[in-house]
Amino acid sequence: MSTAANAASPVDTPLTSRRQVLKALSGLLLALFVSTLSSTVVSSALPRIIGAVHGSQTQYTWVVTATLLTTTATTPIWGKLADLFSKKTLVQAAIVFYVLGALASGVSQTGSQLIAARALQGIGVGGVQALVQIVLAAMIPPRERGRYSGYLSSVTATSTIGGPLLGGVVVDTSWLGWRWCFFIGIPFAVASFLLLQRTLNLPVVRRANVKIDYVGATLIAAGVSVLLVWVSFVDNSFAWSSWQTVVLVAVGLALLVVAMWVETRAAEPVVPLAIVRQRTTALVIVASLSVGTALFGVTVFLSQYFQLSRGYSPTEAGLLTIPMMAGILIASTIAGRLITRTGKIKPFIVTGTALLAIGLAGLSTIDYKTPMVLLSVSMLSVGMGVGLTMQNLVLTVQNTVPLKDVGAASSTVSFFRSLGGTIGVSVLGAVLARHVQSQVSQGEITRIAYGDATGRVFLISVGAALLALVAAVLLKPVNLRSSLDLPASEPDRGERTSSDEEAAKTGG
Repeated sequence: MSTAANAASPVDTPLTSRRQVLKALSGLLLALFVSTLSSTVVSSALPRIIGAVHGSQTQYTWVVTATLLTTTATTPIWGKLADLFSKKTLVQAAIVFYVLGALASGVSQTGSQLIAARALQGIGVGGVQALVQIVLAAMIPPRERGRYSGYLSSVTATSTIGGPLLGGVVVDTSWLGWRWCFFIGIPFAVASFLLLQRTLNLPVVRRANVKIDYVGATLIAAGVSVLLVWVSFVDNSFAWSSWQTVVLVAVGLALLVVAMWVETRAAEPVVPLAIVRQRTTALVIVASLSVGTALFGVTVFLSQYFQLSRGYSPTEAGLLTIPMMAGILIASTIAGRLITRTGKIKPFIVTGTALLAIGLAGLSTIDYKTPMVLLSVSMLSVGMGVGLTMQNLVLTVQNTVPLKDVGAASSTVSFFRSLGGTIGVSVLGAVLARHVQSQVSQGEITRIAYGDATGRVFLISVGAALLALVAAVLLKPVNLRSSLDLPASEPDRGERTSSDEEAAKTGG
């Protein structure tokens, strides 16, 4: 193999027909659906699950946190591996991790066993969520990718918002039981594995002398995990100003600083800092943090609001979030087709972040007796905002980097979106709990206290949405390129599109 070939990253040739793409996409979407579902399906069922395994309140928190920790911490690692090895093999490996974790969760007898199993499942979830976008980028040029990104947004949103509904139905069905919250996704995961084996064919040019940055990967995973442990337990197990806070924050930040130092010297860094420092990537990261906070925060706190403040059952609470689901499905599908037709993406991201802020502003006014019409309109606006931004932010970064870095770039955006969701849910949850406790101690009725506290949580979220809007406005307007890779003349910059190249040639 030539030196030039060795220097290049794996080049997966694009699938030539839309029929081939859709066949491969069916397996990818199925894997994405069950992996995302696993993070939310337990939310409605968790009180019953913890009771069944005789778990404690601390273990209640860790059943959710363990999955989020391993998902977030391993996302950039999966992304970098995708730049070095077969993407098909990696996504199938992630599915195997998911299935093993789901089986172990379903047969757990104690809280500790369930936490360990959920951590294993999170490794697979992180892999699937990152690799699906990366595989799609290896098959389809950015401009054509718009319509398919809409499918990804719809599947992610449906599984995220529909998870609590499904979990409520499962635990309310006597002949199923809580263990089926974990077992229910296994047949679909196996089906996706077999579909990918038959339909996904991405030839890989093997690289010589591949070096994996194990030290950097370990430091990043450890640093993120320590900070997420702090976020999960602060203001619950210990105070914000306690010695535990000082130690955890100091250790987490120190690990990440050392990790960044290692990344600047690694031959194959897990997170290429040259990509993160680009203006487009930096702005997308800021916006992704806010979108993650909105998506996970609204899902968790609205479900809780409908049950504790309005008195609905878990199944009914899931049904009441349909306006948000509809907004995501409609907006992502229409935007995907328009992006493919026009090649422009910034207007959709700006519109999406504006709708997100408007919807959250509407939700910030709710209390225990807010009319359902106002709630539905606000949820629809939030849903449309998420549908217009979630996958399009990833697509924006993919358009700015060469094919050899698309895995690291995509997973970096997914990593920060997941991090934003994790931190947002933990911090906003602490604010909600503190406000409810204060109100109840003053003699307020619990359902009234939860209604008022939920509105306050969404008011804080408006600030995050406005920050995302500012980042979207500052994005550089570009046309999505029609080629799978960047022009050879600018392999590392990625800030100019094929349209820019044509303009330069003509003097435009």
